[in-house]
Amino acid sequence: MNRRTFVSMVAAGAASTLIRGAKAAAEPAPIARNVVLVHGLFADGSSWSEVIARLQAAGLNATAVQNPLTTLPEAVASAERVLARQDGPTVLVGHSFSGMIVTEAGMHPNVSTLVYVAARAPDAGEDYTALAKTFPTPPASAGIVFDGDEGRLSEAAFLRDFAGDLPEAKAKVLYAVQQPFHKALLTGKTTHAAWRSKPSFYAVSTEDRTINPDLERFMAKRMGAKTIEVKASHLSLISQPDEITRLILQAAGQPA
Repeated sequence: MNRRTFVSMVAAGAASTLIRGAKAAAEPAPIARNVVLVHGLFADGSSWSEVIARLQAAGLNATAVQNPLTTLPEAVASAERVLARQDGPTVLVGHSFSGMIVTEAGMHPNVSTLVYVAARAPDAGEDYTALAKTFPTPPASAGIVFDGDEGRLSEAAFLRDFAGDLPEAKAKVLYAVQQPFHKALLTGKTTHAAWRSKPSFYAVSTEDRTINPDLERFMAKRMGAKTIEVKASHLSLISQPDEITRLILQAAGQPA
């Protein structure tokens, strides 16, 4: 199915979703002092370090989830355990694959607002892989290698297509701590779409070679998210931490 056909098919069904998402996005962001951040594939919780330091300097309580990268239910459960420890309204932030987790775990009552950073943003029950195939395949996809059931990104693809706007020495450190993911993780589908009912924010990476930037724009528009565009690779949270932090502060109802 080509992109034009796909967009035509979903247009009617997406109309009501856009209305609900736009309504939620138009509501003022609740004041939140807590931020929970979830990492995606080819990374671990330390990928949020630059943003965490800035959030802490702004007086917020920030916690990074260590995503097990095993199955979607187990990944969602890891985020829900952290969310349950928060003492009030919480901004839930996801990068890359963890947009799947944000979309599902965002239903937790402690979550007040959602932030997607170059992230997947599926609808409930949606086949994200099928959605992604309606857009040109990003270069990083060719760099995924498997050792049995575990997948990871090759060093060449990591440096060029995942962290392309970072100094090579820094990118190599990030490559060294990359956590492999299980094939089963990629088969999961969300059962809920928290962005239908909660204010949502999205940071598009315009130079992204891991998720197609036009796919990011499509998902952000569909959910009616408050959207910014960042001239960055897939790792905008590291290469442009000030911009990502400002968006999170806005989502938290805090002065940026």
